[in-house]
Amino acid sequence: RGHIAPQALAEQVASLASTVRDRVAIVTGSSSGVGAATVRLLAARGCHVVVNFSRSKAPAEEVARQCEGHGVKVLLCQADVGSDEGCAKLVKETVDKFGRIDLLVNNAGTTKFVSHENLEGLTSEDFHRIYGINAVGAFNMIKLCAPHMRKGGGGRVVNVSSVAGAYHTVGSSVAYLMSKAALNALTAAMGKALGPEIVVNAVCPGFIAGEWLREGMGPEVYDYVKGNLEKKLPMRTVSQPENVASAIVMLLEASSTHITGQCIPCDAGLGLMRG
Repeated sequence: RGHIAPQALAEQVASLASTVRDRVAIVTGSSSGVGAATVRLLAARGCHVVVNFSRSKAPAEEVARQCEGHGVKVLLCQADVGSDEGCAKLVKETVDKFGRIDLLVNNAGTTKFVSHENLEGLTSEDFHRIYGINAVGAFNMIKLCAPHMRKGGGGRVVNVSSVAGAYHTVGSSVAYLMSKAALNALTAAMGKALGPEIVVNAVCPGFIAGEWLREGMGPEVYDYVKGNLEKKLPMRTVSQPENVASAIVMLLEASSTHITGQCIPCDAGLGLMRG
């Protein structure tokens, strides 16, 4: 009692593996890092993808080519999701090409690297810019995609947040952690408001290896923090973009887990070090 018959388990696994095949997914900010890793993984699993970029056209074109190599359809779309017009353009071009939207990953984000003690280092303009992409942009994308998801019988949303929004005392700046806390609140609110047809969750990464963080922190600080974490984290390594992408796709594929409105850390155990 309590065990799943082997045949039933095999059928569940087969269903899980095919959940995203032939679906259409928008991944914002997917020219590099976590976004690029996510569209590549989705394409490898048979999902048609939208590669979105704001300024980095050449890297986005390369990511699109990599995705096309898996035999799926790919849309390359320049759009700034920090603006209402950019969000509308991204959704319209997706529907024009594919006729549907099934999956949305709100990955696009920005920050300003300012120590939390430096209260003079942030301006109102900084807050508006960071919130505009990290929180408001995510809301606008959900708002515009939701009708198309309902038309297709339902959909899934994963917001890429941060441990900064969950723990409140870490992160590249106070404005950034506040924007990610807002994104976490949005995840819970939308999970409640849009269910059962649309499932909404978030992943909360910690330190992600890559050029974005290296440039923001500076090479010396980046190497020091990375080396220190690799010695102390329970996983004895920091996350790569592919690790976070795996968590995102897991949530997009998990069709019957009843997980919604949740913000799930994927931080190599960083949160376990707080106690």
